Amino acid sequence: MHVFSFEKLEVWQNARMFILDIYKLTGKFPSNELFGITSQIKRSSSSIATNIAEGTSRNTNKDKAHFLTISYSSAMETLNHLIISKDLNYLSEIEYIESREKIEKICNQINSLKKYYLSKE
Repeated sequence: MHVFSFEKLEVWQNARMFILDIYKLTGKFPSNELFGITSQIKRSSSSIATNIAEGTSRNTNKDKAHFLTISYSSAMETLNHLIISKDLNYLSEIEYIESREKIEKICNQINSLKKYYLSKE
């Protein structure tokens, strides 16, 4: 089986694992939030990895960097949902801190990869 370039990226691998974490966390959210914050946080967290993957298929480094910007923005959206989830007591302090640390690591990796692409232009 062919392995695509995005699958080799540590940042994509971390983003993928983060999606799984989000799905586990939101499985404990109230059922009345299924179409609210649960749906929003699942979509935004998935968008982090999706835009990394999509960006790798672009022809120019500028386009690749653009998709990393979108990925970073999705990470910020996810962080916003995590903050709200903590405020609503859907997440414990520990769950929130662990999730936030993972997002911060992913964001640092996204920024590093973006700088790399832009330096090649």
